[in-house]
Amino acid sequence: MIPVLDLRGRAPTVRELRGTLPRAELDVEAALAAVRPVCDDVAARGADAVLDASEKFDGVRPVTLRVPATVIAAALSDLDPQVRLALEESVRRARIVHGAQRRTESRTQVTSGGTVTERWVPVDRVGLYVPGGRAVYPSSVVMNVVPALLAGVGSIAVASPPQKDFDGWPHPTILAACALLEVEEVWAMGGAQAVAAFAHGFDGDEVLDPVNLVTGPGNIYVAAAKRLLKGLIGIDSEAGPTEIAILADATADPEHVAADLISQAEHDPMAAAVLVTDSPALADAVEVALARRVPDTKHSGRVTESLTGRQSAVVLVDSVDVGLDVVNAYAAEHLEIHTTDASAVASRVRNAGAVFVGTWSPVSLGDYCAGSNHVLPTGGCAAHSSGLSVQSFLRGIHVIEYSEEALREVGGHVVTLANAEDLPAHGEAVMARLAEPT
Repeated sequence: MIPVLDLRGRAPTVRELRGTLPRAELDVEAALAAVRPVCDDVAARGADAVLDASEKFDGVRPVTLRVPATVIAAALSDLDPQVRLALEESVRRARIVHGAQRRTESRTQVTSGGTVTERWVPVDRVGLYVPGGRAVYPSSVVMNVVPALLAGVGSIAVASPPQKDFDGWPHPTILAACALLEVEEVWAMGGAQAVAAFAHGFDGDEVLDPVNLVTGPGNIYVAAAKRLLKGLIGIDSEAGPTEIAILADATADPEHVAADLISQAEHDPMAAAVLVTDSPALADAVEVALARRVPDTKHSGRVTESLTGRQSAVVLVDSVDVGLDVVNAYAAEHLEIHTTDASAVASRVRNAGAVFVGTWSPVSLGDYCAGSNHVLPTGGCAAHSSGLSVQSFLRGIHVIEYSEEALREVGGHVVTLANAEDLPAHGEAVMARLAEPT
């Protein structure tokens, strides 16, 4: 059901682990060749190019790209009451967690008469991408919109692929989530063409103002478009297939471990599911549980493909300490800790998008209602990048204010360093202020 990688008796280096551990194949570079003409076409022809791409890739041509307000409102009115309650609770908890992330202005007096103030300024306008392929992700509306709102972003647009089954509009549950969060600007467009439309904007019968930043998960073509257009726009990350890693010892419940591996494997055949354990008995018990559970789960086909793929494995190690080295090298999007004193073990994790501690904190809780954000770095990027947060939508701006006396105090050093770098005009700009009047 799942491959086994035996690292017992070894203490592999980070370099060796990077070359050994299972990882989903995501060739964004190769996908660039496919998305470049799409993005160039959108830049040249605007809305018509987006509509043509939608017809080609999504099998439907929306009547309009912008979703009418009446359609968004109707989606909320028709939403299952239990789903609405669950979304409202998800929003409530996300607001609590993300509300604590907002940075405040800091003013530092460097010297008498010389200050540097750091202001945190929200991005002017953002485009938030919500996938709509194998599954429907209203939770991604919550995870994108809530931090943008709390950051103070003044203009928010959401894009999600048009659906043949819903008259060319995005899925109604996604529209309902937008309505709950009072997002009025929603576009029926997906894939690379949506990212390109956000980046370039378009006018004509419909007007889409370009954005400064695009966030949200998507398929390989969305990731490739983000890479292609990065610089014209800011991006959060190039999200790849979802990942779960579980660090577990003999105290872990194999049924919980198996259920959690399956929960992420059902996203996509390329999803990665990795168990790192020092207990062969646990590994065997998890294999038995998987063999029993997988055939009974709704998406057993894609789960099986995920678990048996080269991106998934049971990794056997000599100890939890070695296991920590493994998971830190792997830098998973989601990392669960199922060990004795799980909190202490979790405190030693350096690289992970999010860490889920103990029996009662499964990844699926974080996907929906923990209050944390589920837009997280994948493909090992958690070793250097963070998940989506309020900070993703803020820019730090330094404001420098020196008096004449403060500049005179340090001006000589500025001139010295300018000359050392062979940039004498830099020093002259200071001396022009400090020279005695003639």
